[in-house]
Amino acid sequence: MPAPTPELPRILVVDDELAIRRLLALGLDAFGYVVDEATSGEEALRRARTTPPSAVVLDLGLPDMDGAEVIGRLREWSQVPIVVLSVRDDEEGKIAALDGGADDYVTKPFSMGELMARIRVAIRRHADDRSTSRFEAGALSVDLAGRNVALAGASLRLTPKEYDLLRVLVLNAGRIVTHNQLLAAIWPESPGSELQKLRVLVGQLRRKLEPDPGEPRYIIAEPGIGYRMEAASD
Repeated sequence: MPAPTPELPRILVVDDELAIRRLLALGLDAFGYVVDEATSGEEALRRARTTPPSAVVLDLGLPDMDGAEVIGRLREWSQVPIVVLSVRDDEEGKIAALDGGADDYVTKPFSMGELMARIRVAIRRHADDRSTSRFEAGALSVDLAGRNVALAGASLRLTPKEYDLLRVLVLNAGRIVTHNQLLAAIWPESPGSELQKLRVLVGQLRRKLEPDPGEPRYIIAEPGIGYRMEAASD
């Protein structure tokens, strides 16, 4: 008996612009994805329930509800990866979407190659479930179970707060983690912690991890929004 054909990843594209849906359908199909489409928030929620996707590509400007509401309602029962694709370029909108549960945010006009890379990272991150205790990217190795961080095989000594920052970024590798999320995770006892404390901590950690802290390759800033730990390449 022949082996069963593996099921292709299914992407739910939520956008009320026909031209964008067609463009995404062509691009996603070329990369081996099955595409479902929805033109409204309610239709997206219904399709996500009846045919669970591997990831959702979501526009925020929908005719019946704001995309942020779609994210919130999806997150009530699903952890499906959500990549926001929106013409909105304001920091507040990006932060709200990411704080609300989106995994990533791509602004229109967009590069198809960049979008595909973001989708792959989001799907891989959820598939891994980040329950794995080891993370590797380039010369950096992080063993969360053993609380050991190494660079090119040499162990690094981190302060407790530096390690807390690295741990949160590693657990969300490939995903933007907002300033608010990082502050709450690192200084839970001081929810109103100042952003400057975070910037100083990031600078300290970069000086220990990065070959060139001025041109970081591991901890990438998303200006005005947060930071992203570059995920291991395929």
